Amino acid sequence: MTTVTDIIMIDPVHDKSQSNKSKASSKWTVHVEVRLRPRTATRFDSIRNSVHAFLQNFDRLSLPSVLDGWQDVPELSSSVDRIYVCESACPSHTLALDDMALQIHIYQPSDSDSFEEFSNSAGVRDDDDDTMAASVCELPNRTWEGLWDSLIYADDIKLKLLDYIHATLLLSDANVDCGYTNARLLEINAHSLFSKWFSESGKLVQRLFNSITELVDEEDAFLVVLIDEVESLTAARASAMAGTEPSDGLRVVNALLTQLDKLKHRKNVLIMSTSNLVKAIDSAFIDRADIVQYIDLPSREAIYEILRTCLCEMTKKGIVASVFLCDETVPTLRQAQILETTTKTISTATSTNEDEHSRSKSLALRLLALAGQCRTHNLSGRALRRLPVLALARYIGLGNVPSLGNDSSAKRTSGADVDVWLDGMEKIVQEQTHALQRLN
Repeated sequence: MTTVTDIIMIDPVHDKSQSNKSKASSKWTVHVEVRLRPRTATRFDSIRNSVHAFLQNFDRLSLPSVLDGWQDVPELSSSVDRIYVCESACPSHTLALDDMALQIHIYQPSDSDSFEEFSNSAGVRDDDDDTMAASVCELPNRTWEGLWDSLIYADDIKLKLLDYIHATLLLSDANVDCGYTNARLLEINAHSLFSKWFSESGKLVQRLFNSITELVDEEDAFLVVLIDEVESLTAARASAMAGTEPSDGLRVVNALLTQLDKLKHRKNVLIMSTSNLVKAIDSAFIDRADIVQYIDLPSREAIYEILRTCLCEMTKKGIVASVFLCDETVPTLRQAQILETTTKTISTATSTNEDEHSRSKSLALRLLALAGQCRTHNLSGRALRRLPVLALARYIGLGNVPSLGNDSSAKRTSGADVDVWLDGMEKIVQEQTHALQRLN
């Protein structure tokens, strides 16, 4: 079976009604991640059975949520570090256990930051041009934790990709008695695979994939290959034939396609690629992709969640003062949308003299309005992540952010005023828009 998957930018076709209809007639798939302690030697299947038995104590589970109580189970307290109920397509924030099809994933992250480098040098001619062709790190790795949760999309893109990968693994392991004992992430440095020597670039691609094949030959290891900016290696061959691209680029594309065809029958490798230049990619490469997923600019709803997580983190760290007297968090998107439909005017201040509900309402509506401005101006995810830093530097001032150490109670009440932060964010959005207009 084919486990070669690529994510490429094209227009999406998605029918939610059919998806929801099919899921309504069966249980909802819910993924549960169980992170083990570094030196745990307990068998994964034993822990999985213990976790499944522990989950039977719940009538309902929040989606997503970090579970407590497993510390009282001897079989789990000595081995488990965290149990996290994470991915599900269920639109509700809670779900009855009887309506769940639990998928329990056990993993033990590596604490090592070391990674292996693959050189593109063959030891001949060009020994001075010994650049890194790819890097490999062990998976799962603790340094990568949290990155998946920080990715926010309006559609169920993350779940679709996760379900596809999970399905390929299940099919691949259909005739295997045991699963993979380890995994690796190999990131290809596409620009290093081009040589100043004529016809050498295609050989560099083949040399790198020979190294990849050696890793894939370890059948108990799962390999994820990531090719960022894949258009560098898969430029449309029609351009080369027309003379608008170097002829050596034609050999690179041919070499890459040949190597992908060799890997497609391997069950322990997953190839993912990204691109912002769809029209520059050779059609033969796109035809080999099992999934072609378009990633659009964030919608207003996705932007709200991005801004909300930023505000929660800055409040937690004491950079922005919380408007709540207790540990209540910033309203969720669903809560903000309900408030929007029942409110005609938007307050421009979140005074501490208001009650908890009024402060929550004012904050949610202002944040939702800010999300709408960002969507109107077509800000990307990267631009959104920069907004809090720019607002802090230009309109809040570093002198207004105290050094609080580990005093969590002081962090909740100290820091810049949330209205000042929101005002600064709105001004930064306008500045960024004007700057982009000048560039275009």
